Amino acid sequence: MSSGLAPTLLPNAVAIWHGALENISPHASPCRYMPPSRWSPIRENCLDFIARFGDEAYRLGWTAEQLFGVHPEHGTLRVDYCGALIAASDKAIGVEATRVLYERTSSYRNRQGQEWGPPIWAFKAKAG
Repeated sequence: MSSGLAPTLLPNAVAIWHGALENISPHASPCRYMPPSRWSPIRENCLDFIARFGDEAYRLGWTAEQLFGVHPEHGTLRVDYCGALIAASDKAIGVEATRVLYERTSSYRNRQGQEWGPPIWAFKAKAG
């Protein structure tokens, strides 16, 4: 038996994304200004994206914030902080290094001045 270091198991980012979204009910929006009727299809589209394109997106360098981000205080009210999948209404049909493709549009991750908020599962609105 070798005395070398044992390999370390690293968490699978795509599985983490999937699990985090699965843990949010489709009937209870995580953002106070997004009604459940809007959240439910976004959640479904995100889960569909992960199943079909999650591994490729991760391989291309997409992060949870770039895909699932929301403004840290205002959630989806500030779309300039929203990730590609949170700001979209349609199912993605593909992913590339700099954009997520939809039937008629694209969401880009390299917009000038873009700030990414935390993933929607980490969103905590400030009381106030």
